[in-house]
Amino acid sequence: MGVRASQIKGLRYSALLMCAALLAGSDACVAVVLTSQESPTGGHEGVQQDYQKMTPTQRSAATRTFLGLGPMPDKVAAERGAPLFIENCSTCHGKAARGAMAPSLITSDLVLTDEHGEQLVPFLKNGNPGKGMPAFATMSDQQRMDIAEFLHLQVEDVANRGAYQVLNILVGNAPKGKAYVEAHCMSCHTAETFAHIASKFRSPEQLQRNWIWPAPEGNISADIKTSGGTISGRVTQMSDFRITLVDSSGEAHTIDRGPGVEVEIHDPLAAHQELVMTLANDDMHNVTVYLESLK
Repeated sequence: MGVRASQIKGLRYSALLMCAALLAGSDACVAVVLTSQESPTGGHEGVQQDYQKMTPTQRSAATRTFLGLGPMPDKVAAERGAPLFIENCSTCHGKAARGAMAPSLITSDLVLTDEHGEQLVPFLKNGNPGKGMPAFATMSDQQRMDIAEFLHLQVEDVANRGAYQVLNILVGNAPKGKAYVEAHCMSCHTAETFAHIASKFRSPEQLQRNWIWPAPEGNISADIKTSGGTISGRVTQMSDFRITLVDSSGEAHTIDRGPGVEVEIHDPLAAHQELVMTLANDDMHNVTVYLESLK
C-alpha cells in the first residue's frame, strides 16, 4: 500500500471514528461518511436508505471498501495470536491493543499500513529498543504473523461498524406497543401506514430504526414572507443565510435570510424529531415488538 493510499485510509478511518464518537456509530452516520454525493437539500437520504437496506455482510463490505481496510483479517490466525498478544504485549498496550502504559495500536500507522505482516513481522522480530519496544526474536514468523492478524482484527472491530449484528431487540410488550402507537402516532398516520409494515424491512433492527427516524423523502416545504409577499414551495437548499425553494409552477426562488424575512418550515418528520427527545427505552422496545407482529 503506497503512502497516498495509507493517508486516504487514515483520513477516512479518522472521519468514521469522529462520527462514531459523536453519534455512537449510528448507521445514519456511517452512511454519511460513506458518501460524498449529496442530495439537493445537502443531505444523504438516498445513501442512508440504501445502507439501511443492506445485510450486515453487505454493510461490512461497503464500509471496508470505503475505509480501504485491505484484506479481511484471518480470524483463525487472529485467534491464535490473541493469547500471544496478551502474554507479551498487553501489559503495555492493553488486552485489546487500545492502549495502557504504551499507546493504542488501533491508530498506529505501522498497523494501518500493514496488510500481510510485511511490516509488522520484521518489526516484532527486531523491536525498537530506543523507544522501549522489545524484540520478539525467539518467536517464529508464524507467531508474529498471528499477532499481526490479531491487531488487524482489532482495527476491523473498531472501524467497521457495518459488521455489527444486533442479536435480539424483540424484548418488549406488544399490547403496550400498540397502546403507544394509538396514543402518539395516529394523529399523523392511518391504520394503512402500519398494515404489514414489518414485511417491508429485512430485520427487526431495520424496522426499529426506520419507525423512530425515517429517512427523509425530500418533501420539506416552506412559506417565505417578505415585503413583496409570500412565496411557498418545496425546499431544495437551506442554510442559515439563504433558502432556495421551487414553487408550484416549477420556478426556483433563492431568498437571503435576514431582517424582514420570515421563514416557516413544514417538515413532515418534525414529529419524529420531537419523539426521539422523549422516547423511553421500554416504549421503543414495546412498539418494535408490536410493529414486528404486523406482517
